[in-house]
Amino acid sequence: MSDIQAIQTRLVGDIADAADLDAIEALRVSALGKAGTITALLKTLGGMTPDERQAKGPEIHALRETVTAALAARKAALDAAALDIKLAAEAIDMSLPADAAPRGSVHPVSQVMDELAEIFADMGFAVATGPEIEDDWRNFTALNIPETHPARAMHDTFYFPDQMRGGADAGPGEGGRMLLRTHTSPVQIRTMMSQEPPIRIIAPGRVYRSDSDATHTPMFHQVEGLVIDRGIHMGHLKWTLETFLKAYFERDDIVLRLRPSYFPFTEPSAEVDVGYKQEKGRRIVGGNGDDDGHAWMELLGSGMVNRRVIANCGLDPDEWQGFAFGVGVDRLAMLKYGMDDLRAFFDGDLRWLSHYGFGALSVPTLSGGISA
Repeated sequence: MSDIQAIQTRLVGDIADAADLDAIEALRVSALGKAGTITALLKTLGGMTPDERQAKGPEIHALRETVTAALAARKAALDAAALDIKLAAEAIDMSLPADAAPRGSVHPVSQVMDELAEIFADMGFAVATGPEIEDDWRNFTALNIPETHPARAMHDTFYFPDQMRGGADAGPGEGGRMLLRTHTSPVQIRTMMSQEPPIRIIAPGRVYRSDSDATHTPMFHQVEGLVIDRGIHMGHLKWTLETFLKAYFERDDIVLRLRPSYFPFTEPSAEVDVGYKQEKGRRIVGGNGDDDGHAWMELLGSGMVNRRVIANCGLDPDEWQGFAFGVGVDRLAMLKYGMDDLRAFFDGDLRWLSHYGFGALSVPTLSGGISA
């Protein structure tokens, strides 16, 4: 018994004096390893008589448990001390002045959204927002999109399970089937139902569609514009788009071409093309698309708000008219800043962001330059 107590006293003392994790590991091996002191004592149990084993066995096992516990406690104390030293070395004094050259970058999508808000605010537009989880009525039915329209198909739209239905906020006349909005047009519906005309808004935000390649992602960003007032016509729409694109691309030679098209929520509808030229492997927006070296590129969709949509929102289409348009924010960023793959916007690659990102203080203004 005295020998076991002496071994315990020596080992516990050595463990308490261990200065680092390497010393702890060396003591563990010397005591509990294959050739360790305690392991040797355990091996002697096999040659003892039953009476000797009954007397010595508990003492040897108690020694092993005591040394194991002492090793674990000392290791935890050393780990905690090392962590305290590391945290102290990495501490940041939040009272120090900000770095004169901020390291953070503003994502191009965020920058372009700020640019759009600045441009349209100058034209009297407010920024409107809405939920990204919408009901079927606001996302499709109120926008005059028929039940058989391909946009409602499962392969194009992210629906929630049928048992997940909208509550009191669900659109009228529907069971409230929920989905991830496929465009920001439901924001237009919400605005027309909650606000008296005249209305001038843009609705930027995230939208979701089941598509993915170099120019499409399942989640992307869109901005839509809506004007509802008396006496609105296509001339107002064309002027608004020309003014917007000239300010955004910071060029005066922007030329637009409106081609007849079809959208369920506008009538008449028009695809809007912009003149561009190819230069050093990228498209430069500007110039007449009929000139040599120039061409036309489809940029956005637009049209006069369909009478049925106005009526669905509780307004009199004989009194109120309006126009609407929509364009991808990511596409605008790609065209203006020379990016060739939409998927890179969402890769989270800091090298890409450091190249294309904007400084934290690069606030777009019409006076100082939108992209200055």
